[in-house]
Amino acid sequence: MISAQRYADAVRPVLDRLVDTQAEAVDRAADVIAGGLRAGGVLQAFGAGHSEAFAAALVARAGGLVPTNRLSLHDLVLHGDAPRDVLADPKLERDPAVAHQLYALAAPQPEDVFVVASQSGINGSVVELATLVREQGHPLIAVTSVEHTARVAPRHPSGHRLADLADVVLDNGAPYGDALLPLEGGGAVCAVSSVTAALLAQLLTAEVVRRFHQAGEVPPIYLSANVPGGDEHNLALESRYAGRLRRTA
Repeated sequence: MISAQRYADAVRPVLDRLVDTQAEAVDRAADVIAGGLRAGGVLQAFGAGHSEAFAAALVARAGGLVPTNRLSLHDLVLHGDAPRDVLADPKLERDPAVAHQLYALAAPQPEDVFVVASQSGINGSVVELATLVREQGHPLIAVTSVEHTARVAPRHPSGHRLADLADVVLDNGAPYGDALLPLEGGGAVCAVSSVTAALLAQLLTAEVVRRFHQAGEVPPIYLSANVPGGDEHNLALESRYAGRLRRTA
């Protein structure tokens, strides 16, 4: 029977495998990110659909890195000139043209590093953004399900998947279709990619901070805004990146 306990039992080995199998990739990704940040860059994180959760886990949160931006399809309206009803299109993330608008709105500098997350790694906005990032010379880290992306046809005109374009690929360990618990009669329930993405985000953060410490530098880390002195601490660090960090409600 489907139950919370059964899901918990199924998730634990997925998380253990991820830690074991992705250690080398996490190290390589942390090298790339730390190098960019230490050179004055910003970490630009993008995910469409539920992969937005990965970007949110990296950006503007207590215990996280300050020089980070979360790119989102909502930026088209919040920071661009797109009409609000564009967000009502459930297939917006499949549109490659969206990526050019997102990149322009981010206004990245050469030192910036991009992390792009997508369970399937095949939709137009994701693959086009990855293509654009590579063309502009930014390092690119992909977070995707290696199992899922290998079993589905790319939707981008180039025939590429996100994983084909990345300097480092982090496998989120989620199965094809994302959900873990099979249902009688077909289908499955209880997705796992958001759980593994959150773990990957914190593994990356920990390893980037370790690299700052190894270099004898103080990493730019947020305090919780809900502890005394948190606002002052955070504003002082954000001021180093004036005009480059977007923070919205």
